[in-house]
Amino acid sequence: MLNRRFFLVGSGAIACGQLLGGCSDRSRESLRVQLLNGSLPQQLIREFRTLSGKPAKFTPVAQFEEIVRSLQDWQEIAKGEKTAGRFPNWVPFVGDRIPPAANLATLGDAWLTGVIRDRLIQPLTPSRLEGWSNLPSSFTRVVTRNEAGFADENGAVWGAPYRWGTTVIAYNREVFKNLDWTPQDWKDLWREELRDRISIIWQPREIIGIVLKKLGYSYNTRDLRAIKDLRSQLEALLAQIKFYSSRYYLKPLILKDTWVAVGWSGDILPTIERYPQIKIVVPPSGTALWCDIWVRPQTGEKNDSFELSDRWIDFCWQNEPARKISQFTDAVSPMLLNAERSQLPKVLQENSPQFPDREILEKSEFIEPLPATISSQYQHLFQLAMLTTNNQQPTPNPSQEGRSREE
Repeated sequence: MLNRRFFLVGSGAIACGQLLGGCSDRSRESLRVQLLNGSLPQQLIREFRTLSGKPAKFTPVAQFEEIVRSLQDWQEIAKGEKTAGRFPNWVPFVGDRIPPAANLATLGDAWLTGVIRDRLIQPLTPSRLEGWSNLPSSFTRVVTRNEAGFADENGAVWGAPYRWGTTVIAYNREVFKNLDWTPQDWKDLWREELRDRISIIWQPREIIGIVLKKLGYSYNTRDLRAIKDLRSQLEALLAQIKFYSSRYYLKPLILKDTWVAVGWSGDILPTIERYPQIKIVVPPSGTALWCDIWVRPQTGEKNDSFELSDRWIDFCWQNEPARKISQFTDAVSPMLLNAERSQLPKVLQENSPQFPDREILEKSEFIEPLPATISSQYQHLFQLAMLTTNNQQPTPNPSQEGRSREE
């Protein structure tokens, strides 16, 4: 039986000219989209091309970092600082060629601050998007920012969220057979049985956020110094952790080298299809949310060229495409958040880790960018806790790892 990942746009789809539309005829491309590998069902592309009557090329890439590099290249080309189609000097005739500028690209919300600040993307116009008013308010807030990249209700709209997920706890049920409990919430990570048995994403904001949620505070707390026991609780949690990585944190769990892993639902949901002994829990005390968004590269294009890309965004927000994104990818369309569970695709009715109960979602939140003075509190606290517990920062640099959702 084919699993649902068979239906996703992946790297193998690039070779399929009929599906992606006009791969060998760039002059006919009316819509060009660079997207995260596996984040979109293939059939949506076919349906959109039929409805619009226009060619469209969708290019999957493996990592957000690759997309950011493309944004940088396209901006430099628009400024005349770089030539399109150039090859590296050290490779004759072959190499990393700069692709034609996309009309839209996928980014994770955690990357927004940097690309806004560096002027790599340009704002959208919500009045031109029919579905904008139907987005839940938490999703409109996460993309409404000032030119420094910080949340601002009077700022511009810098992206269009099209799917979301959570940070979750995964555990290997085989190693818990002889215990009378399984992990259910953040507080369980401090249990003595998990000493040196946890692998976790290398994201200090998320790690400190877990401690904050355990103590009843927000991931985006502004004054850490006012929270009693925060440092001691953080140090106690770090003492439990054996392995840090934003890319490989699931491998020790599969091998039973660790018993518990903390990471992103978009990574872990595919894993449980291959390894049914892995179970997922969305902490009922609330967790961190993430979303993938469509952004508009800064390429010097005029507003009259945006009509088709606006239509694509609205298409993703329509009921049937939203349901297919939720059914065939490992994330959920924000347009389904207000639907009754009985009206959701069957996979979501049966798979609550992918679509947690409303009570959990109401306690969950996006991790917001913080001003430098506040961000430095987080950095200082984490560094002190790491030194106290004799933990060492993992290598390579976490921002270079795989599909890391944070800059």
